[in-house]
Amino acid sequence: MQFRGQYHADLDRVWGLLFDLAELARSAMVLAATALADADLALAERVIADDALLDARRRELEELVFTVLATQQPVAGDLRLLTAALPAGAGLERMGDLAAHIARAARLRYPDNAVPPQLRDTIARMGDVAAGLAGDLVTAIKTRDAELAATVPAGDDAMDALHRKMFTILLAPSRDRRVETAIDISLLGRFHERFADQAVGVARRIYFILTARHPDTHRDG
Repeated sequence: MQFRGQYHADLDRVWGLLFDLAELARSAMVLAATALADADLALAERVIADDALLDARRRELEELVFTVLATQQPVAGDLRLLTAALPAGAGLERMGDLAAHIARAARLRYPDNAVPPQLRDTIARMGDVAAGLAGDLVTAIKTRDAELAATVPAGDDAMDALHRKMFTILLAPSRDRRVETAIDISLLGRFHERFADQAVGVARRIYFILTARHPDTHRDG
């Protein structure tokens, strides 16, 4: 009986680690977006340093999953949780990496702002969408809400629209266009877009864990 109690505690810990990773990724994006908008060096450095926390949580998740698989005989929903937790954890860690890349862009151009004035609103909205997607993941994991997880792809559509708008503005005629600015913005757009893609991939795995089905809207993370 005590052995099975530890088993269920371990499964709860898997959910807890997924929650921790999602919250760390969400917080990283919120802080990175603020560092980018405000050219805040201290905040950018904090995001970069805290990325190690995501790495540590993912390693802990992997070790726990492998231990449970090696010592127990999980079936059905428990097996879905354990097998899907590994790629979900990898996706959440990657989201943190992408937020750190955004923070590094802010640090690289400090004390200047890495985003030109005409693009600041669009890039800020991309940050808001990314943080919102991560926030939905946090809630879906905490409450084990499959329907909320299934809504995440719609936010990715919003990100794609903002990404297209960003390029429309970036490619508009301008007398003060600089090559480094174009490179910075292209990379920032890509980081935000990939963050959203990873969020969709994680959401699909959470939905599968909870329902044993794949959501109708299929996106690769």
